[in-house]
Amino acid sequence: MSETSFYETHADWWLLLSPLSEYAEEAARYSALMQRHGPLKTVLELGAGGGNNAWYFKRHFAMTLSDLSPAMLAQSEAINPECTHVVGDMRTLKLDRRFDGVFIHDAVMSMVTADDLLAVMRTAFEHLRPGGVALFCPDFLADDLVPYVDCGGFDGDDGRSLRYLEWVRDPRPAEERVRWTFTFNLQHPDGRLEVLVDDGDGGLFAEARWIELLEKVGFTVEVCRTDGPVCPSGEGPPGQTQFLARRPG
Repeated sequence: MSETSFYETHADWWLLLSPLSEYAEEAARYSALMQRHGPLKTVLELGAGGGNNAWYFKRHFAMTLSDLSPAMLAQSEAINPECTHVVGDMRTLKLDRRFDGVFIHDAVMSMVTADDLLAVMRTAFEHLRPGGVALFCPDFLADDLVPYVDCGGFDGDDGRSLRYLEWVRDPRPAEERVRWTFTFNLQHPDGRLEVLVDDGDGGLFAEARWIELLEKVGFTVEVCRTDGPVCPSGEGPPGQTQFLARRPG
C-alpha cells in the first residue's frame, strides 16, 4: 500500500474511477446554468482534470482546458483533441485572452485557504469578458456537510478493474477545512492488486463566505441549488450549491 496522488501517478486509470457516462446529466445542468443570461461561445475550464465535463460542453462551446497535472490533461487530450489544453495552476494562470464563460468543477475543493480560493476567483474574473459568467461548483459547503462514506469503481475492457472508497470526515468549519481520504484498489490484467491512499485536506467554506469572496473580486452572485444526494450511496449533504458569478458588463 502506498500513500500518493492518484491523479499524478495513475491518471491512465481515470475513466475506471469516473467514466464519461456519469457526467451527462450534470454537464447538461451546468451548461444550462452558464447560459442562463444568454448563449456563450467560448468557455475556459479551470481544473479540467481528465476532461469529462468538456466532452459534453464542447458540443456547445469552444473549450480551453487548464489543469495543474500534465498527466490528467493528457487523458483529456485523448478524448477531447479538438479542445485547447494548457498546463497551469488555477490560482495563477494568465492567458492572453478573455472568454464568455469560466467553469470550475470540484477541483475547487482543493483550495484549502480563503486566499487560495480568492486567487481562483480572481483568475476567473480576469479571464472573463465584461458580462461573462463563471460557474463555481463545490461538492459541499460548511453549511450542509454531513460526513459520509461512498464507494464505487468500474471494470475496463483491457482486464483492469478499479474500486474506491471515499471517506469525508473531520469537518473543521472554524479552520474552513475538511479531511478527505480516497483508497483505491487497482487490479492489473495479471491479477496483481495495487492499493493506493490519497489523503489530505479540502476547503470547507460557508455559503456566506463564498458570496463575500466573490463580491470582493467584483462579481455579482446568484446562488443555484440542486436537490438530491451528492453521492450514489445517498449519504452526505441533501444537495449541492453552485455559484453563478457574473462580471459586470
